[in-house]
Amino acid sequence: MHSALLSGMIEACEKAGDFQLEHFRSVTADSVSDKGLNQLVSFVDVESEKMLVVSLKKLRPDAGFITEENTAPNDSESHAVWIIDPLDGTTNFLHGLQVFSISIALMENSIVTAGVVYAPAMKEMFCAEKNRGAYLNNNAIRISDTSCLRESLIATGFPYYEFQQTRAYLDLLGELMKSTHGLRRLGSAAIDLAYTACGRFDGFYETGLNAWDVAAGALLVAEAGGVVSDFHQIQNHLFGKQIVAANPVVYEELQPLTLSYLG
Repeated sequence: MHSALLSGMIEACEKAGDFQLEHFRSVTADSVSDKGLNQLVSFVDVESEKMLVVSLKKLRPDAGFITEENTAPNDSESHAVWIIDPLDGTTNFLHGLQVFSISIALMENSIVTAGVVYAPAMKEMFCAEKNRGAYLNNNAIRISDTSCLRESLIATGFPYYEFQQTRAYLDLLGELMKSTHGLRRLGSAAIDLAYTACGRFDGFYETGLNAWDVAAGALLVAEAGGVVSDFHQIQNHLFGKQIVAANPVVYEELQPLTLSYLG
């Protein structure tokens, strides 16, 4: 049974998800802007975030916000903060691919205590509360039981505007091509983490991400029995722009590789 807070977060995501599906495959180029190199934003991102902010304010009027589209004043110093990515996978959304998600998390005293990742087009609602487990559509989920990196399926994302580590990223991809069952790049870090939490992926790593990309998904992985950190095994994955998450066995092999190539 979910808490009233988590139920409210789920309802907020469902409402925003319905709005996104109304506009899926119908957004035109003239309603899309570019925040920077390969950083697209549409009116769907902005309006979805506004809807989420209104709903979440009602749930916790005392909480501040960290939002991707800046529709609310960012307030990382508050004792309670909503961390919102209204549309993770905007490029997929704009190209008609179903792999996009809404990611919201509540951080209290620097600890993420609740998180939801919702994939509207696939009707998959992932949610978790600290010390209460992780769920997909109300069914408890666990990380995979894959026993070594060699037998794993790993997810990652490619740098799309910070290219200083491109060579190192390609070198690590080459190493993992030889030492895993394969790699996948879906285009939504929140979904990558959710899929790691439910065992579809055995691990995930990426650089250049923001708190709104990973806050909810990282909680899902931890509550499903996985390990999450930055490449240095420090709990700085929210704001340190690097993350590795996996089942405990795969993590022991994957984390040193991320540090060696990208740390």
